Amino acid sequence: MSAAEMRRFASLTPLLAPRSVAVIGASDDPTRIGGRPIAYMLQQRFSGRLMPVNPKRETVQGLPCFPSIADLPETPDVAIVAVPAALAVETVAALAARGVRGAIVLTAGFAEMDAAGAAAQAEMVARARASGMRLLGPNCLGLFNARLGYYPTFTASLETGFPLPGRIGVASQSGAYGTHLFAIARGRGLGTPLCITTGNESDVTVGEVIGWLAEDPETDVIAAYAEGIREAESFLAALAAARAAKKPVVLMKVGRSALGQAAAQSHTASIAGDDAVTDAVLAEFGVVRAATTEQMLDIAYAATKRIYPARNSLGVITVSGGAGVLISDAAEALGLPMPEMPAPAQAALRALVPFAAPRNPVDCTAQVLNDLSLVRRFAESMVADGGYASVLAFFSQTGGAASIAPKLRAELNAVRRAHPERLFVLSVVADQARVRAYEEDGFLVFEDPSRAVAAIAAMGRFGAAFAAPPAPPPAPLPKVALPAATPSEAEAKRLLAEAGIACVPEQAAATAEEAIAAAAALGYPVVMKILSPDILHKSEIGGVLLGLGDADAVRSGFSTLIARAKAARPEARIEGVLVAKAMTGGVECLLGVHRDPVFGPIAAFGLGGIFVEVLRDVVFRRCPFGVEVAEAMIRSVRAAPLLLGARGRPAADIPALARMLSTLSRFAAEAEADPRGRRLRAIDLNPVFALPEGAFAADAVIEMGE
Repeated sequence: MSAAEMRRFASLTPLLAPRSVAVIGASDDPTRIGGRPIAYMLQQRFSGRLMPVNPKRETVQGLPCFPSIADLPETPDVAIVAVPAALAVETVAALAARGVRGAIVLTAGFAEMDAAGAAAQAEMVARARASGMRLLGPNCLGLFNARLGYYPTFTASLETGFPLPGRIGVASQSGAYGTHLFAIARGRGLGTPLCITTGNESDVTVGEVIGWLAEDPETDVIAAYAEGIREAESFLAALAAARAAKKPVVLMKVGRSALGQAAAQSHTASIAGDDAVTDAVLAEFGVVRAATTEQMLDIAYAATKRIYPARNSLGVITVSGGAGVLISDAAEALGLPMPEMPAPAQAALRALVPFAAPRNPVDCTAQVLNDLSLVRRFAESMVADGGYASVLAFFSQTGGAASIAPKLRAELNAVRRAHPERLFVLSVVADQARVRAYEEDGFLVFEDPSRAVAAIAAMGRFGAAFAAPPAPPPAPLPKVALPAATPSEAEAKRLLAEAGIACVPEQAAATAEEAIAAAAALGYPVVMKILSPDILHKSEIGGVLLGLGDADAVRSGFSTLIARAKAARPEARIEGVLVAKAMTGGVECLLGVHRDPVFGPIAAFGLGGIFVEVLRDVVFRRCPFGVEVAEAMIRSVRAAPLLLGARGRPAADIPALARMLSTLSRFAAEAEADPRGRRLRAIDLNPVFALPEGAFAADAVIEMGE
């Protein structure tokens, strides 16, 4: 993380951990927006100085009250703004003039309302930034930092209880959802002493809050909620900081609208969608995405143990064969390996309980309940002989039974203590006191074994991300000189060839005779395509002819293509045709780039045909990246076996395909920085023929935009 990024995250400290607080619009009524923060901080004994501001009162809730910001006896670190929207801009300006370092604007009625509100919000931010003051909100529910007794919020959720001690930090764009998450976490016994909501994000973003939490020494786990990513740079820097600090981030990103549904000209953009891009970016940084509140809290709960297996594997000990099947299905769906126990270990366990099924899941049967020392021997064998990084023990109600639980707990705990680096999880049904006892020993406890498996799988994803060495930066390409407008296919291929992307041998032809000469030079059969910068998707107008085997076919094909183009697009500029050598064999692939409005150029890879159009078997990655990342992308698609030589087919040249994909990503990244301000919208290479020796683009589109 750069020094600038560190300073940016550190600039939030006056907002999130101040020594003095002013409340502008302070109320003596502890149920009003301007009164709740004061009431909460008084109840929780805020460690700093609290200064109410209200020109109509001399005291507020027993505290001396000041008539104006100018009359404050000292400059506070932060001010809570709880005044009507009409006064908020003026108030922020006065705070900036006073030198206040942070403002929390609870007031609503700005960009979330209308254009006038957006203009007022922009003015408010400009006033704050002119003095270097950071601004949280407006239209936010504030935050709390229970470690300091600091509660600049008006949420009513605190009436039912304050946060429990713990090391989970919550960052949420939505105030209502953020405090909803806190309240449910409290009900589950999870400590979330920090909860920061960002509202309209006129200045401070959820990404910056994640970055601050990543640097906070008292936070181990970050749970975040986002409706959209307003600013990519700080968001990406924050995720990188969390990964570097080995702090897991579990994020719920809502809103799954697809980009380009209405008018996407780029094939790559139409198959991507902002949700697929979000998944790719989160995966790049090892963030686990939660689909539900329950899942988010399950993962955050599991992460509090701070055991993140880099090479995760699951061993299961169970008293129920049916539960073992359920767990196995859940693990397979999540890609969590469950290798078999070694054969000698299986034999040894059968010697202990002849009717056990000790493969994995290890069904020790209810027989072990008659001799609970067997539980220790089974569990110890799974760890020592099976070598599993994570162990899930399913004991259901027996784990909570008063006649069994104390001895069972002792036997399991003996194994856990001997292997503190392993993740031990129990699936039991027990009262709260017994669950707490298991947790105090160091076990994670879930009633539902499927939820336990999902949490275990997430810990492995965190571990793999934390253990992975940073990818080496890809070598830069020479500066890319983008054309002013969308080029023809021939010109697009020339630009790509200069960057090192191999294309199918071909020649442009302005006349039928030139096309015949080109075909003779390339060798029959050939492919012919209409050549026009205005017709990007040629097949839609019948602008591609395959398998032309002689000069007569080429001459006739030339006339056909020109006629079809003029009929379909009479306004289009027609440069002639493109004559290409017909490719045989190999696997057809799609390589592409589209420009995401938040994260910039995003590369895509997938196999062609049904794999893209129907199955959406495509993988995405931010540009640029190196060959190693490109090869991992290629091998990650579900249809990868077709490239690797499935069913006796010759294997494709994966290294050549990876070099092409990496080069395409670097080309797009260089194009993004075009000094003349030209903007790359998309690149499509479709199809690319992946052959046993080499990879060649048969079609190429470079689409320029504003």
